[in-house]
Amino acid sequence: MKSKEPGLNKLNFTNEEIFQAIFVVNKHAKTALEPSELYSLKRQAILKLIDKGIAKKVGLHFSNNPRSSKQQSDVLIACGEFFFHIPPLKEDFKLLPHLGILENTHRNPKVSMSLSYAKKILHHFLGKAKVNTESNLKTGTTHRRNTPGQFSRPTSYLSNSTFTFPSEPIRKNKGKHNK
Repeated sequence: MKSKEPGLNKLNFTNEEIFQAIFVVNKHAKTALEPSELYSLKRQAILKLIDKGIAKKVGLHFSNNPRSSKQQSDVLIACGEFFFHIPPLKEDFKLLPHLGILENTHRNPKVSMSLSYAKKILHHFLGKAKVNTESNLKTGTTHRRNTPGQFSRPTSYLSNSTFTFPSEPIRKNKGKHNK
């Protein structure tokens, strides 16, 4: 089956493809359980677009979701027909006009792109080689593949338990009762 998405063989992506990839990553970050990687990828891509002069900072908006019920502002970024918000830097408060409360009159264009393809575009754009290794997995949990015959139990069950396995298997009586 042929993929709908083109391969990453081409060296340069259009600005529109990069904007769409940022949009997809941002959309998925809003509902992700661990959004920090996605938001970081979005921010790095936007900052690189600003450095290249492709995107520009428009102004500051009050955040719809302030942390700890405090008033907070976000920087509005214009990327072609797309608009995004990123956390502000200290100099943004001095240089950018404050636009007040965010009005929900503008919607970004609809995009049909998978998250994995969007991440590949942004990693390629940023010049990063993303390799999924054991070290990239979340720390604090054990990722171990069980081999046949190997049981995976937390050690607390084994060390604090007096339970022993019966020598004969336990069989259920199927509807027959001894009288």
